[in-house]
Amino acid sequence: MTYLHRARARLLEIEAQSRLRLLRGDEQRYAVDFSTNDYLAMSTEPQVVEALRRANRVGSGGARLLGGRHREHWLLEEDLAAYVGREGALLFSSGYLAAIGAITALAATVRTAYSDARNHASLIDGLRATKLQRRIYPHRLLPQKSERDTPALIVTESLFGMDGDRADLPAMLADLGADDILLVDEAHAIGVAGPQGRGLAFELSDERVVVIGTLSKALGALGGFVAGPKPVIELLVNTARTFMFDTALPPPVALAARISLYLALKADDRRARIARAVTRLQDGLSQAPFDVPRTKGPIVPVIVGSEAAALDLQERLRVQSIGAPAIRPPTVPLATSRLRLSVRSDHTDENVQRFLEAVSCIAIS
Repeated sequence: MTYLHRARARLLEIEAQSRLRLLRGDEQRYAVDFSTNDYLAMSTEPQVVEALRRANRVGSGGARLLGGRHREHWLLEEDLAAYVGREGALLFSSGYLAAIGAITALAATVRTAYSDARNHASLIDGLRATKLQRRIYPHRLLPQKSERDTPALIVTESLFGMDGDRADLPAMLADLGADDILLVDEAHAIGVAGPQGRGLAFELSDERVVVIGTLSKALGALGGFVAGPKPVIELLVNTARTFMFDTALPPPVALAARISLYLALKADDRRARIARAVTRLQDGLSQAPFDVPRTKGPIVPVIVGSEAAALDLQERLRVQSIGAPAIRPPTVPLATSRLRLSVRSDHTDENVQRFLEAVSCIAIS
């Protein structure tokens, strides 16, 4: 039996579990689309798009420590640091690489790690790449300081990407050891949560807090960053392999993200539209035969249970030109497959009503 036979056998196993993923070659244009994380609709904002149209180069030319140094990078880093309330920031070419770079670099300063059971795969992979003793704690139930080993790297999302709920960051900080680190992934909070969308860790003014963020969700661009005390940033420059050996972001993308960041500061109206749409969805789904948690933020999970049920609901909405992706294990725990609705500021009342009517008809059919 060749490796291709074994690969095909593994794919059949995945398909039998209703977990097979497919890349569609034809991009479907939905009349109503809840599938993207472009929360503030910045990816199509004219001022952001214009930054790319005026670009006089595309690629950066290499890693930042070699020929990939560009003014757009450090200007964006200065603005990002100020935006999230940290001393410094460092860009990476994706949020995934920022997470792995931060965790592997900070691992050298602690002895153990604690990770929320619902953390994103990038955080999990970063911890797996270290030699730290790793302890997974139940969702949002970090053991008290007296029960933890120290010094520790405590890793959590602030606004969880699949459940839409929030970590109690002030309580976590209050119980932090003097030589612990609280690493907060703000991927789904940047732009939409906290004062002026600055994230849920913005008001945690403490050098033990290090922030990971992304430019590819609410800011509508591409890339990631780590923000924290300047010694942490210098450590990343010198030891984070996902920074040192990776080609830097294209300069025009960095410029577009900087414009988007400026607009996000003044986007309270967009954040308010998201909040109204989320409330309407939650109210409208309250009588549906699904579990719809009351979350604050742009993510509305519609938990249906089995993988097959989630895929069926996704498909029945798709034929009505509604994009609502089914999320299945291992992304979410067993028996919690769901539709994950990403609510954007450009979703209209008509968009929300169309979705609610479609789900209502499906539920009673």
